[in-house]
Amino acid sequence: MKIDGVPIATIAYPKTVRLVSTARLREAVLSALVDDEAELAELAEIEAATSNRIIAETRGISGLAANELVYDVPHAHFINACFAYAKPREPNRFNGSDRGAWYSALTVETCLAEITFHMTDFLARAGDFNAVVEYAEMFCSLSGDFADLRALPAHPALDPDKARGYPAGNLLAEGTRRAGANGVVYPSVRYQGGTCFAVLRPAAVQSVRQGDVYRLVWSGNPAPTPEGPITSPPSP
Repeated sequence: MKIDGVPIATIAYPKTVRLVSTARLREAVLSALVDDEAELAELAEIEAATSNRIIAETRGISGLAANELVYDVPHAHFINACFAYAKPREPNRFNGSDRGAWYSALTVETCLAEITFHMTDFLARAGDFNAVVEYAEMFCSLSGDFADLRALPAHPALDPDKARGYPAGNLLAEGTRRAGANGVVYPSVRYQGGTCFAVLRPAAVQSVRQGDVYRLVWSGNPAPTPEGPITSPPSP
């Protein structure tokens, strides 16, 4: 079977890694504003009115139905948030403005290269190469059918230019979801020899657990200094 000329492969990887900002794994900011569980529940109800993740979990949002999300599994809220929050003005390689995806890789080195590229691009647009950011490893198991670009490095979806690669990637992702596959496996565009995954279905993200923390330090120039692992993972 193929999707627009891209073969479908059945894969199984017991451990892939995703890097996420440690700020997303710390205790909820609302906790510091209350004295007891009752007050926390009241503030959480207010938060729910504008939280894409909570709205998606209760009644769905455009591009993502509530019954697609996961419940009663470790880090379910974190998994769901990855799909509920997208960047309307800036789609990613394999997801558009109304639906997120879970991006991961086989090695943390690949993740660091991908994050370094995008964070450096952000700082360049801001005009200031001074920043310190920390990311925690989130491991997960992946299996099932994936559109396989590993033998197609010249595919338009892998174009390093985001203006060309991202629209082609989004078209492939749409076809992949319609075909019932779990996502896309592809060679990293930012790290030679790396393998990446764009998981398009929340239920395909399995056995999520935390790993180490890494720090990237920009000190006035586009090349950051990587540090890590530096600490134990923060408590969720």
